[in-house]
Amino acid sequence: MEQSGHNSGVGSRRQQLLDSQGRIAIERRVSIRIRDAGAGWKMDPLADCALAFPEFASGEIWLVGAGPGDPRLLTLLAVHALGQADEIFYDALLDTRVLRLAKPNAILTPVGKRGGTVSPHQDDINDALIESARLGRRIVRLKGGDPFVFGRGAEEMRALVQAGRSVRIVPGLPSGLAGLALAGIPATVRTINHAVILATGHRVVDDETAAEWETLARTGQPIILFMAMARLAEIAAAFQRGGLADDTPAAIIENATTERERIIETTLGAVVSDAAAHSFSAPAIVVIGKIVTMRQDLRGLLLSWQSSAG
Repeated sequence: MEQSGHNSGVGSRRQQLLDSQGRIAIERRVSIRIRDAGAGWKMDPLADCALAFPEFASGEIWLVGAGPGDPRLLTLLAVHALGQADEIFYDALLDTRVLRLAKPNAILTPVGKRGGTVSPHQDDINDALIESARLGRRIVRLKGGDPFVFGRGAEEMRALVQAGRSVRIVPGLPSGLAGLALAGIPATVRTINHAVILATGHRVVDDETAAEWETLARTGQPIILFMAMARLAEIAAAFQRGGLADDTPAAIIENATTERERIIETTLGAVVSDAAAHSFSAPAIVVIGKIVTMRQDLRGLLLSWQSSAG
């Protein structure tokens, strides 16, 4: 166990394509904020890279994925959206540096949900988004990871569309995949697995769901768990009943891609006790399967993603 050069022809054709599809696009130079070691935020223009971004019209709602945590992992379209929005409804657990990308007069509205705490009801969040859009504001609904990977993005999109609101989806890097990658654990390895399972662990483990966990274990494919810390003991036991051996490699990544990140490499049989011994808690990603062993193979050669992070 371890803890631990612009081509004007291409641009022109892209602009024509966007216009031919009836969409309004604007051409602008993109800038992103980066942090130098020992220095404050500075602007770093992406020189010679003019990109066409869709116009963010009044009354539109953009569901934006913020990625796994580190602001440097935001997509360029997400940065564009944040800089244009009149109001940003944002989740808990987001790095507050992401909000610095908002324009100075943007309204910042926290609507995050945390297990075990008093949180806004989903219907209330939907109503607030709809009402704000009706006022003509350009709305960003900012979610950790990717909105459509265990992020209630589909539910919110359905409610907004049913209310007659125009919605744009801005995908983000899924936390369970990007967090693993930066920890040196690839989701797929040709010689190890031909599939990977993404699962959420927040549901109560009863007879029905326990059988589902056992079925997942029988596939023999790596399993990446989101929101599983509260029910880790029950899930691990179901995996064992499903045929996974106690010595199956496992890992927990707490606060992935943030300065508070911690990692435990362990086994299925010891994952619960090791998590307790080191006081691991949510938010965390749990991965079960042989892909975890790749981290050992990369040790000493994989550059730290935290280099130059402030």
